[in-house]
Amino acid sequence: MPGAFTVRSDGTVLLSVVVQPGARRPGVVGRHGDAVKLRVSAPAEAGRANRAVCELVASVLGARPADVTVVSGASSRHKRLAVRSVPPAAVSDWLATLPD
Repeated sequence: MPGAFTVRSDGTVLLSVVVQPGARRPGVVGRHGDAVKLRVSAPAEAGRANRAVCELVASVLGARPADVTVVSGASSRHKRLAVRSVPPAAVSDWLATLPD
């Protein structure tokens, strides 16, 4: 999925996501343009949805929740996440499994 992620010089992966907070069925939906669409059940208030997004991405990539942070879009549905401790190849392989 071109454009969904980039890699910083320190190896940190920057992942573009679109989030649907307050969803009945949380999880990874699939591709959404040049981003990954995620659903979380947490409401978009007081950072609860952002924490849920970080936990979800950490879970699917096999990282610790502390290794996933929101670097832009904290108050938007469109976010950029920094993912540390996960090789870019693993992110690329995961993205390849997502439905269109």
